[in-house]
Amino acid sequence: MYRQKQRITLTAALALVPLAAACGSEQAGSTSAAAQKPVTGVHWTVDSLTVDGKEHDAPTDAHVTIDDSGKAQGNYGCNHFSARAAFDGDRIRLSDATVTEMACEDAPMTFEENLARTLADGPLKTEVSGDRLTLTTGAGDTVRLTEEQDAPLYGTKWTVTALGEGEVAESLPKSAEGRAYLTFEEKPGKVSGRLACNKVNAEATVRDGRITLGTASTTRMMCEASLMDAEKRLLRLFDGTVSYRLEHRTLTLTSENGESVTATAGK
Repeated sequence: MYRQKQRITLTAALALVPLAAACGSEQAGSTSAAAQKPVTGVHWTVDSLTVDGKEHDAPTDAHVTIDDSGKAQGNYGCNHFSARAAFDGDRIRLSDATVTEMACEDAPMTFEENLARTLADGPLKTEVSGDRLTLTTGAGDTVRLTEEQDAPLYGTKWTVTALGEGEVAESLPKSAEGRAYLTFEEKPGKVSGRLACNKVNAEATVRDGRITLGTASTTRMMCEASLMDAEKRLLRLFDGTVSYRLEHRTLTLTSENGESVTATAGK
């Protein structure tokens, strides 16, 4: 888990190479004739990056998606990005990136800088084999990615990773990492899990992008102060209605007063 606390603001912080217009008759997102599936419309999780012959494992959150309209977005390892994408046969060029401004620990930030630089070093050759995608620069550096399926709202263990208020998000304290989670059940319409310290159960009715949460029933354990503080913030979601946004394997719950909870699906 990488700790981060920063106001999220889009900025053209990374200067990528100019966009080259797609040419030829290839359809957007097409790959070589031997490709099993197109590059577009898939959530590609970054597995590793090889630069100058040295391989680097990717942080958990690093991913890329590209749609048919020519938009790419994802996460470099710490910060989210969006960019323009242009195809020319089995090659893709990414440009005009905008990036959020969040500070993480040294490891993901170093990986992020290298990944951003590599993705900007277009055109990149695309090779698809089954559920794997490889992007290769002209210099031979590579980004290896794997297709990852979307997580369903119901039946998934959603591990809480951050708490937010307005535009500011803060990761959980170290002591709470991996402890708080929620699981929604369509029938009989309930949510259960753990709130950093205590277990919780409540009714949960999902309708039209919103979840109405009933009164929380919890155990009565006492934990250290940092866990109890996180638990109190999570408890404020109950006895009310929250909006929810599900993006691939990330779930965001937002209360009517602007407090939010971000959770990710387990592998």
